[in-house]
Amino acid sequence: MSATIADEVARQLAVIRAGAVQLIGEEELSAKLTQSVREARPLRVKLGMDPSAPDLHLGHSVVLAKLRRFQDLGHTPIFLIGDFTARIGDPTGRKKTRPALSPEEVEANAKTYVAQAALVLDVNRAEIRFNSEWMDQLTPSDWIRLCSRYTVARLLERDDFSKRYAANEPIAVHELLYPFAQAYDSVALRSDVELGGTDQTFNLLMAREIQRDYGQVPQAVLTHPLLRGTDGVEKMSKSLGNSIGLLDAPSDMYGRVMSIPDLLMPEYYDLLHDGSWEELREWRASGGSARDPLAVKHELALRIVARFHGDDAARAARGHFERVVQRKEVPEDVPEARLPVGDSGGRGLLEVLEALGMASSRSEARRLVAQNAVSLDGERVEDATRVLERGSYLIQVGRRRFVRLMLGPPEP
Repeated sequence: MSATIADEVARQLAVIRAGAVQLIGEEELSAKLTQSVREARPLRVKLGMDPSAPDLHLGHSVVLAKLRRFQDLGHTPIFLIGDFTARIGDPTGRKKTRPALSPEEVEANAKTYVAQAALVLDVNRAEIRFNSEWMDQLTPSDWIRLCSRYTVARLLERDDFSKRYAANEPIAVHELLYPFAQAYDSVALRSDVELGGTDQTFNLLMAREIQRDYGQVPQAVLTHPLLRGTDGVEKMSKSLGNSIGLLDAPSDMYGRVMSIPDLLMPEYYDLLHDGSWEELREWRASGGSARDPLAVKHELALRIVARFHGDDAARAARGHFERVVQRKEVPEDVPEARLPVGDSGGRGLLEVLEALGMASSRSEARRLVAQNAVSLDGERVEDATRVLERGSYLIQVGRRRFVRLMLGPPEP
């Protein structure tokens, strides 16, 4: 191997290893990189995400950013939307069987995934695939052949399966099929590298074995840390209510970052800086303790919002936070809404909150009132049965959500 090729392979491996927890199959990857550099043949790098929820969040952006780094190195990124596997439901980290999603739910959730991935990845230079392309084509005999490649004993080595089995908690048969489906994706795509969080290690390693059984050189596996959510405890997850969505409004994203525990700030820097944020490097080098935590958190929030919404939106979000949350002022751009009232001349507060989208249901609206999270014209509401008569109201839910409401007669 010439010095030039060896140097380029070493450079790329350094980029690939950065921020990763494990690189498994480095010897095969080094050989593939050498061939890639010599022949100008890009590697195929796979990242799969199941549309089990409609929104991607900052935790997803960690591995998306590494996929972008591979893209910048000249390799082919494959953003795989697991529309088939979402119907099974990934049992990772689950203490009980998760209900499988319907095809309609999966399709609805998947609609915005490409646009969200485009916030990090150049999707115009990527392969966008859906695993239903090949999984729906497998015959029963194909599935039997695939499942014959692995034993039940090996499946039960997986941490979540083994714990549930030992606790005599039910494991549905379809859950055991999920790792096979994810592994076969790598076969169908002829993946050279697969990215994932540390919670996906078992599935990613299983794919290496299945690829080998199908006569392919096994993919390298690159795992990354899981970003903890705003609670500072659990991994970021929409279902746990601790996530920061990539599509969150700038002011909401800013406020959510400002709500994370101070001890979480170094972790957010380490997993999200992606080689930038020069102004925060000195703070991080000091162990994350050399500056005022509030000032650092503002800078962290500013940079995260700017990454997904741009500098102007980030500055506006900071101004909004300082006015509304810190100085408790009313925002400059409160959205306006109008709701009709009937002959009774009024509408119940819970009904109004639901109609405005400030609560997903009347039961949630009642809970918000009980938590002292609802204000009318600056006064906290304690009575969930309150009826609003015709007139104008400034409604606030939480610290950052405002609507200026006009209750009046139905429009002619």
